[in-house]
Amino acid sequence: MKVVLITGVSSGFGRAIVLRLANKEFKVYGTVRRKVDPIPGVSYLNMDVTSRESVEKAVGEVYGKEGRIDVLISNAGMGIAGPLEFTSIDDVQHQMDVNFLGMVRVVQAVLPIMRNQKGGRIICISSIAGLIGLPFQGVYSASKFAIEGYCLALRTEVRPHNVEVVLVNPGDFSTSFTRNRSVVDSSEAKEAYPNYIKTMKVVEQEENRGLSPEFLAKKIEKIINRKKCPTRCVVATPVQRASVFIKRILPEGLFYRIIQKYYMS
Repeated sequence: MKVVLITGVSSGFGRAIVLRLANKEFKVYGTVRRKVDPIPGVSYLNMDVTSRESVEKAVGEVYGKEGRIDVLISNAGMGIAGPLEFTSIDDVQHQMDVNFLGMVRVVQAVLPIMRNQKGGRIICISSIAGLIGLPFQGVYSASKFAIEGYCLALRTEVRPHNVEVVLVNPGDFSTSFTRNRSVVDSSEAKEAYPNYIKTMKVVEQEENRGLSPEFLAKKIEKIINRKKCPTRCVVATPVQRASVFIKRILPEGLFYRIIQKYYMS
């Protein structure tokens, strides 16, 4: 039975994933920062990914009970939206501390276990925003771009230890992420960037009619069970998957003019 540790399971992707994996051929541990309605077959751990001590305590608890961790799914994250000019440094630091450094802390706590057991699989939830810089979500995009660079380097480093690293890039999904997103809400920002509110309405509409988190959970289960895992898995609508492909072949300036027209005109 594989031991799976998933961060951020109180809602959204994390909750959908543990619902999918619970009571199957997995021993599932999920991390939360608050009380949640328990799902049978899931062992809950308190973890704050911004605290190294909290991360190490939770990982140590799993290892102490199971003696191994076969799969890590780094999912915990949050979003901040707003014009970059008006996004405070404190907000930028918080975004990076949760999404990027939070992942780093968990990976660094789990890797020694996987090296010693001579194998493991690390699945990091990035985003299409980690492949395409999105207007008025620049700080969120930056946190996901950081995950991309880190994981691609990590994949090469840990391969000799039989540890695999997979990047998962979700597109728009209908989850609580939309309503929980923090936004820059100053009149000065709205006056300086009149397209800001319109763009965010487009973003929210796309998310609200996006895919269900259960769809991503099925993909994650397949990645866990695959004999050989891919470097990357883009989980999105056909149009969004096409946009990722088009970015690779179009001149960058032309591609971002298309992005500007789509979101801001």
